[in-house]
Amino acid sequence: MRTAERSVATRTSRVLALAIVAAAASVATACHQSAKAAEPSATIAGADANRGAAAIERIGCGTCHMIPGIQYAEGLVGPPLEHWSRRTYIAGEVPNTPGMLVRWIETPQAIEPGTAMPNLGVTEQTARDIAAYLYTLH
Repeated sequence: MRTAERSVATRTSRVLALAIVAAAASVATACHQSAKAAEPSATIAGADANRGAAAIERIGCGTCHMIPGIQYAEGLVGPPLEHWSRRTYIAGEVPNTPGMLVRWIETPQAIEPGTAMPNLGVTEQTARDIAAYLYTLH
């Protein structure tokens, strides 16, 4: 192999190695961010995000909403619920606070009469659990 060919091969190897290192760093960062996303941004006493995820599936919230982490939650009727913890308002009407979100999940029609979201007969405990799950969505 001539010197010029070796020089090109060496440069190509270095570029490839740098690309692999950059890709690995990107994957490591994404994994770290994914692990952090499971931490709730708000605490709701007596609530359990895992029970909330199960309730979301059981009730069928994904029929109307896209909800990260919930199987088959690909609905397009209501808004997507990704990044829920970053939102300022619920339905553009009331502040996104844990207490207000629990009330909204229980009785959305009492807060915004005529809203597309129906009252689903969700108990307070189940609403608390669902809210706890939604606050894990960063």
